[in-house]
Amino acid sequence: MFYAILAYHVEEAIEALTPEQDAALMTDLLQINDRLYREGTLGPSARLGATQDACTLRGPGDGLIIDGPFAETKEQLLGLYVVDCATRDEAIAIARDLRRVNPTAVYEIRPISLYLPGVPLSQG
Repeated sequence: MFYAILAYHVEEAIEALTPEQDAALMTDLLQINDRLYREGTLGPSARLGATQDACTLRGPGDGLIIDGPFAETKEQLLGLYVVDCATRDEAIAIARDLRRVNPTAVYEIRPISLYLPGVPLSQG
């Protein structure tokens, strides 16, 4: 079963990190990514851009594009992981690993009903 682990965080807290703090956090998170990749459980993962650069399509027909951010909460979706786990508990364990190195983040875990792997993205 594939699960999405959605990473929520207070965006201002991440933006307030020094470049060194951000690099250290990313190093810790990438160590977990590397382990999951070696284990064959990691699907796509991404660190999302700023919510101020986001937009939402909503409404009937062709819909309406609304500039973001939109959440009714202080926490914003800043990234996601797609992991292949036999059980929900395995997905929760991975989210706990991520939270150990990023303890102020919130991770939402959801089963994925449809997964279409894409072409790997190049580093830009």
